[in-house]
Amino acid sequence: MQTLNVELGDRRYPIHIGRGLLAQAALILPHLKRKQVAIVTNTTVAPLYLEKLAQPLRDAGVAVISIVLPDGEAYKNSATLNLIYDALLENRCERSTTLIALGGGVVGDLTGYAAATYLRGVPFVQVPTTLLSQVDSSVGGKTGINHPLGKNMIGAFYQPQLVLADIDTLHTLPERELAAGLAEVIKYGLIRDLPFFEWLEAHIDKLTALDTDAMRYAIYRSCENKAEVVAADERESGERALLNLGHTFGHAIENGMGYGVWLHGEAVAAGTMMAADLSRRMGWLSDAEVARMDAIFRAARLPLEPPGLGADRYLDLMGLDKKVLDGKIRLVLQQGIGRSVVSSDYDVAALRATLESPLHG
Repeated sequence: MQTLNVELGDRRYPIHIGRGLLAQAALILPHLKRKQVAIVTNTTVAPLYLEKLAQPLRDAGVAVISIVLPDGEAYKNSATLNLIYDALLENRCERSTTLIALGGGVVGDLTGYAAATYLRGVPFVQVPTTLLSQVDSSVGGKTGINHPLGKNMIGAFYQPQLVLADIDTLHTLPERELAAGLAEVIKYGLIRDLPFFEWLEAHIDKLTALDTDAMRYAIYRSCENKAEVVAADERESGERALLNLGHTFGHAIENGMGYGVWLHGEAVAAGTMMAADLSRRMGWLSDAEVARMDAIFRAARLPLEPPGLGADRYLDLMGLDKKVLDGKIRLVLQQGIGRSVVSSDYDVAALRATLESPLHG
């Protein structure tokens, strides 16, 4: 097991990465205020991992409540959030009850937001079971739900007590979900870590084959990058916005196509190449650099051709973004591989050209 910490003063918390961690109740027990937990999971994850996590906790004398939600991005909404509240209230859960998110990003975001708001705040633990959630959404305290008009527009910054990333859970991931997670891994190399990007180029085949050592390193290095950024800018007032590379375009794809049609990581990959295309049009990124980005995403088996929604529809959807400032869409763009910038200083005509004909201008 490897451990690193998100350094947030008295809210500092560990990220444990390794194999067989679900059964190690001893990693969770020190973070419980009382011996009662509510495990929130979904209909896909529950048959695979709920008892592997719950039984060792019961054996340690912890009372376990199970809350099983429907699976999918389409359920990341207020109606599903209320299912969590209903169960917590029906079981008379108190402020000392710890919520445990067992699942991917949707479960983690829903559980975290429920924890932030139930009784005005109860502790929670992240046990991510997808690659995307292990390297990104479980770390950093962003929680929330989608709204029909925009993704993740309702939520709170609320940090977990602990993140427990068990690599063994990745072996039950569908290939599409694994690829979606790799999009977020590649993102860290693109925004701030050129040596990691070069390592990924050399090892992407091992990652798609779920090589244990390669995957452990990729998860650790990704979490290390995320932890450093979060510690420096918890509430996204500066550097943390760089973590949204590809996300403004990607969220527009997810919303425009209907939540769940494109996986989040798939939309981020296509959105990142749209950002690369705009950066190239502005002279910030060379053709050779765009080609390297294209090659690694394709090697990760990710779709890169965005849907043809049209520039006007894209701009309308992109206007529903948390980075909009004074009515201006701010974008994360590339000034080279390993170097990103948040900018509203882009050519609007070039942006429209990217939206109408990405990667072909």
